Amino acid sequence: MRVFVTGATGWIGSATVDELLATGHQVTGLARSDESAAALRAKGATALRGDLDDVDALRRGADAADGVVYLANKHDFGPESDRAERAAVESILGALDGSAKPFVLANGLSGLVKDRAAVETDASPEVGPGADRGGSENLALDHVERGVRSVIVRFAPSVHGVGDWGFVTFLADAARRRGVSGFIGDGSTRWSAVHRSDAARLIRLGLERAPAGTRMHAVAEEAISTRAIAEALGEALGLPVTSIAPADADEHFGFIAGFFGLDMYASSARTRELLGWTPTGPTLLEDIRSGAYGHAE
Repeated sequence: MRVFVTGATGWIGSATVDELLATGHQVTGLARSDESAAALRAKGATALRGDLDDVDALRRGADAADGVVYLANKHDFGPESDRAERAAVESILGALDGSAKPFVLANGLSGLVKDRAAVETDASPEVGPGADRGGSENLALDHVERGVRSVIVRFAPSVHGVGDWGFVTFLADAARRRGVSGFIGDGSTRWSAVHRSDAARLIRLGLERAPAGTRMHAVAEEAISTRAIAEALGEALGLPVTSIAPADADEHFGFIAGFFGLDMYASSARTRELLGWTPTGPTLLEDIRSGAYGHAE
């Protein structure tokens, strides 16, 4: 299959490109820079220069492909990023309408439900251009009726591994700055986690086999307490572990406090049954204790 990947040199995207190439697919990756393009070519992929604002490049990439994997995001958690994602996804879906080609779209788990594990049948509440991520999940699913094999992959808040620069890296950096590894309140809030290699394999399986309208959960560990994460970081970094009062969390952790204080956990039972996906990578706590987060941001 000829696969067009956005976010192809990012944390999850680069692992996905490796997975696709290793299993015989041809890959074209969207590249914002000469360095990104060179990295893709060095792997044996093709580079298409452009970014999320270049809707013409996105259409060309989708037109020339047998399937599309959308993993890009501006990561500013604001209206500009939401608008950019909406326009980018609209341009790709316009190119795929009526083709029956697969379109795998990334999303997260936050905000789906409260007080229980999210499941794959839970619909995203984000609808319309002004919604989080431009309502792209529901937009993609709306295009199933227009002949696109849309598949959603919702990622655990920690997609971990050596070299991770995501949420756990920010927690480790806060611990180094403050001299303590903290958790908020009693540390009972829960996060799901998945190793990067397992996430990449799930994306490939969804691209190849998931039926139109599928929501997949890239979740290997359903619920890890935030206290356990802080304790593992403290052990790895040689720092004491302490509770941070909710009123002091923003000052202590920075922007990551808003996520560390949330329950973001989900089941992947339906995903595993549907696609035969069995995670095999290290656990989050194993990665932390082995030194995966010993690097500075």
